[in-house]
Amino acid sequence: MTTKSKTRQYLVPQYMKDFQCIGAACEDSCCIGWRVNIDESTYKKYVKVRDEHLTPIIDKHVTRNRSNPTPGSYAKIRMGAKGACPFLSEEKLCGIQAKLGEEYLSNTCSQYPRINNAVNGELERSATTSCPEIARLVLLNPNGIEFEQHEEEATSHNIAIKSLQADSPAHVHKAQHYFWDLRIMSIQLLQNRSYRLHDRLTMLGMFLGRVQGCVDRHQSHQIPKVIEEYTAIVDQGLLREELDKIPTQIAVQLLLAKGILDQRFPHGVNSDRYLKQITKFLFGLAYTKESTVDELKERYTEGYEKYYAPFMDAHEYMLENYLVNYVYKNLFPFSEKEVHESYTMLVIHYAMIKLMLIGIARHHKGLNEELVVELIQSFSRTIEHSSAYLAKVHQALKDNELTSMAYMAILIKN
Repeated sequence: MTTKSKTRQYLVPQYMKDFQCIGAACEDSCCIGWRVNIDESTYKKYVKVRDEHLTPIIDKHVTRNRSNPTPGSYAKIRMGAKGACPFLSEEKLCGIQAKLGEEYLSNTCSQYPRINNAVNGELERSATTSCPEIARLVLLNPNGIEFEQHEEEATSHNIAIKSLQADSPAHVHKAQHYFWDLRIMSIQLLQNRSYRLHDRLTMLGMFLGRVQGCVDRHQSHQIPKVIEEYTAIVDQGLLREELDKIPTQIAVQLLLAKGILDQRFPHGVNSDRYLKQITKFLFGLAYTKESTVDELKERYTEGYEKYYAPFMDAHEYMLENYLVNYVYKNLFPFSEKEVHESYTMLVIHYAMIKLMLIGIARHHKGLNEELVVELIQSFSRTIEHSSAYLAKVHQALKDNELTSMAYMAILIKN
């Protein structure tokens, strides 16, 4: 008599059903350049392994976390030469999986690039564009991201990274109680192609500004009314005139964005792939420490008008898909402590990607899909996975009083 395996329902973006790791063919292996945490149950399996080839590697490279260990971060793999995992074979395949099977992979290794979350106890799955194959699946879909229920076998690895209990009694009088309504509204705004993407992103900020106002006044119960009113405003096009009046201040935008980008260099860049993008961006704008804002403005404007805009006018869905995926996987607008902070962080990501693409477009005298995918993938791997850096950027903007909606609109609009 066979035992029927248990299954779980997930809400997933449709691109997940097409994802398969391409292994050795991957141009930016997840087995190189990252710290890998080992969960407690996997560590206990490893110490029992008796294999002529694997045991010496385990003894040398798998070490306990002696400082604040947790069940999910109980040990770590000490990387080898050039940051490569010591279990990686010459064919760029995992030696653990090849010899012992997938059940011996840690939670980190078995799940990446997948991201599991839970909302009201219901499981959700998405993936990060730091994986080249996911980046292609997410960004290259001209029809936009859609979502569906998916069933798969339940395993011990399917652990939620973030959990939000929006229907908890503790959230009845808080904005979190309306999480689903706010998430749906955010995604619908970003996918409303009757507006240009920069207008959609600005409208999202205006909308969330009103939501933040409800929170600040301890009137979160008014959020459904705000959603209803704002939906009508957007549908009737009542904001178009106001959006058109937002000035294009490239000098201020470039100064702000350059300041954000400069924050990265003191931290170092451990990704050759992203370092190549930075180099192309710098060459594209002929940027040096001595460059004046006026000089950069002239090159930036040329890069935008001649090389970036002609491509992006026909491929705006690539950035739309990036933003929608970000919103979904990060439980936006509660990805940060405050709704407005969550929006600010979204704009920071968008502004940095746009800034670099304009420089890269000028360097290459044009853009194509491959260039956009490579930039966003390497950006995601280097920037999105550096929470300390992102926190520092946000704090720097906050300290200089640059997080208002007025400055966010400047960062967004060209």
